[in-house]
Amino acid sequence: MITMLAASSVVNSNLACSSRISSCSDFTSGHSWRPIEAVKLHRRAVSSIRISCAATKPAKTPAEEEWKVKRQLLAEKRVRSVDVKEALRLQKENNFVILDVRPEAEFKEAHPPGAINVQIYRLIKEWTAWDIARRAAFAFFGIFAGTEENPEFIQSVDVKVGKNAKIIVACSTGGTLKPTQNFPDGKQSRSLIAAYLLVLNGYSNVYHLEGGLYTWFKEGLPAVEGEE
Repeated sequence: MITMLAASSVVNSNLACSSRISSCSDFTSGHSWRPIEAVKLHRRAVSSIRISCAATKPAKTPAEEEWKVKRQLLAEKRVRSVDVKEALRLQKENNFVILDVRPEAEFKEAHPPGAINVQIYRLIKEWTAWDIARRAAFAFFGIFAGTEENPEFIQSVDVKVGKNAKIIVACSTGGTLKPTQNFPDGKQSRSLIAAYLLVLNGYSNVYHLEGGLYTWFKEGLPAVEGEE
């Protein structure tokens, strides 16, 4: 389990915190109540209150599995990569569905005609201690729109696409299953993580867009804006 310290001072918070009182205050002595670090038995007891709010990370999800494990399953399930022109042909001639797993905002800016958007990562929605800690971590690096795995990804694909569909999964960069000099085990991407989750949940006709939608737009293939 990974524990991140969310706060270490006395705060007015709704978080579930663990409290430890080191000693009790001597309210009858007339002395002011002052926190100290330690109390010896032969000295007058004074108060020391320490409150720490711990945010514990949930158990690892399938999307967080090691890339080598994902890549092995994708190979076993024969998930094939196709370039952008082949993807366009398959969409037009063989009724393939382009599943765009980018965030909704990116999808609305531009996407292939007929593509269906189900984001694999979404903006952090909840306000648990762990979510607050993650927001703080993103903010530390100047990122104020932190994302999290979309827990409804598979359910949404089931509704919008269906398990019998022939799917080409697409994201911005695409990643690759092919070994290269810099990436001997290939390179992970949002679309490959999505493909892994799909085959893990019983989808059998899953392809991957090599080069991603960046290459699609760069080569001037059809694109539309907004929602369809």
